[in-house]
Amino acid sequence: MKVTPLDLRQAKLRIVMRGYDRNEVDALLNEVADDYEQALREADRLHQELLRLEAVVTEHREHERNLRNTLLTAQRLSDEIREHAELESRRIVEDAESRAELILQKSQARIDEVQREIDALKLKRRDVETSLQSTIATLRNALDFVKEQDQKERDEKILLHRPRQVAQEPPTQSASQAQVVGGSPLSSLMRSLDAAAEG
Repeated sequence: MKVTPLDLRQAKLRIVMRGYDRNEVDALLNEVADDYEQALREADRLHQELLRLEAVVTEHREHERNLRNTLLTAQRLSDEIREHAELESRRIVEDAESRAELILQKSQARIDEVQREIDALKLKRRDVETSLQSTIATLRNALDFVKEQDQKERDEKILLHRPRQVAQEPPTQSASQAQVVGGSPLSSLMRSLDAAAEG
């Protein structure tokens, strides 16, 4: 049975011969009751403090659990974001490489096409140069021929206007023959020019 401070204060002890002094015993009981009451209050206060601290500890543990869960969630989310970023970056790099390869192939094809066009233009230029050289040579030959014919015509005219010497005079051409001779270089020149133009 638990003794309370009130039990100590209200305790009735038997009076016997040669016993203790009643006042001293009452004073002692009251002092013990006060100390016991104070000890009970302190124990109750400590019990309340213990309950409060246990609640705080429980709350801290709950916060710690929440923080741990939050950290785990953040770590998992970070891992997912990093994995997604790596996959996305790999996809972007592969896409860029494929596009670069396609652009490179198109560029190489265009370079080959331009090179073929350049080669074709070089061949055309060579043909044109050859044709021009041939035309120039033809015109030069025609011009030389015309000059020679003009010189012959002048020489023949001079011979026609000289005084005749009977035995030494070569047979002369008539005016109609001179016109034919004179007209022949012109027709030859025209034919050469036509041939050069067709070439």
